Amino acid sequence: MTNFNHDAMNPITEDDIANYLANTPDFFERHAQLLGQVQLTSPHGNRAVSLQERQAEMLREKIKALEHRVMDMVRHGTENAMTADRLQRWTRALLATRDPRQLPTQIAAQIQSLFLVPQAAIKIWDCDSLYSGEPYAQAVSDDVKALATSLTAPYCGLNSGFEAAQWLAEPQAAVSIALLPLRYEAEAPACGLLVLASPDAQRYNAEMGTDFLERIAELASGALSRLRS
Repeated sequence: MTNFNHDAMNPITEDDIANYLANTPDFFERHAQLLGQVQLTSPHGNRAVSLQERQAEMLREKIKALEHRVMDMVRHGTENAMTADRLQRWTRALLATRDPRQLPTQIAAQIQSLFLVPQAAIKIWDCDSLYSGEPYAQAVSDDVKALATSLTAPYCGLNSGFEAAQWLAEPQAAVSIALLPLRYEAEAPACGLLVLASPDAQRYNAEMGTDFLERIAELASGALSRLRS
């Protein structure tokens, strides 16, 4: 049992009382009447409540917080299942594309449709000469190629005037943007760039995770390997 040792120079503090009660679990067994006499201020008003009632309120608050956490987990689980389903359908569409020259167009179009991306565009510059006349193989500057190669992960953030944004149908509506470098092989120079854009400034931001976008880039790159020279 903890004893209080105090004098005029060392008055008892709240911490002393708290430590004493924490280290003397049988205190309220010996003074059970205090449990009914202790009055606390309710967090839901200025009325006084008993210790038992305050404990019940705290328990209800904890249960409510746990319920919210469970709801969040269920919601995230549902969202993840929907995302996985969309990714599967997108991948299946690429596998079902027989003509390689249609792949870049399919990649961008299916992303817009399945993942509800307002705008998407793609350019490929390291492909066989058979496809050099396609729109997606045109008008790619050396600066864009260098930028794509420099990206080790997708860039997500505000559109600060990226040249690649001009590939979009409505570049002026691209407030936030994601730039996904495409590579036929890991560590190789980029062979293309996939651009996703939204008028929502928070749709693509610097704090968001990029794991899913990286998977998209890997799958797209694998499909586009049919175009390589």
